[in-house]
Amino acid sequence: MAKNILIISSSPRKHGNTELMCQSFAKGALENGHKVVEVFLNEKNINFCQGCAYCEKNPGKCSQQDDMSNIIAELIKCDVVVFASPVYFYSLSGQMKTFIDRLVTAYRLITNKEVYYIFAAGDKNPNFKIIELCMRGLISCFAGSKVMGMIQAGGVRKKGEVSYTEYLNEAYKMGAEV
Repeated sequence: MAKNILIISSSPRKHGNTELMCQSFAKGALENGHKVVEVFLNEKNINFCQGCAYCEKNPGKCSQQDDMSNIIAELIKCDVVVFASPVYFYSLSGQMKTFIDRLVTAYRLITNKEVYYIFAAGDKNPNFKIIELCMRGLISCFAGSKVMGMIQAGGVRKKGEVSYTEYLNEAYKMGAEV
């Protein structure tokens, strides 16, 4: 059965390593009959959470008027979500962290997702533990959701460098096996 897949990429670099792996994942999924929506956070207007507690009184809603409401709607209706981020100083990109913080408005509405991670780091032997813990903490807030796969691409600093590795094939296979 066809699944609705949402790929959320936080890379600021067009055609960079993270984006190339997302495209490869999407290709594998599309070739196997799934529907794919890609969101590039760097192209969206997403403000920082203001801690105003508006969402506590209005579940699923935020006092801010930006692109988050549309992304959250896609996230709620998808079956599969892919979180993709470059790794900066052993952590997520700022774009992804800002996005995650804004999920406070709707995390209770995001349930039963199959989750995949795609991480790209310039360091050849990076420690992905911190970023993995952060993302697993997020997913633990989505009732009934489960991490299904992860790509930890190390040693891909220069734009497009991932093209000379097996990581693109891994991303394709992961997308094809959804």
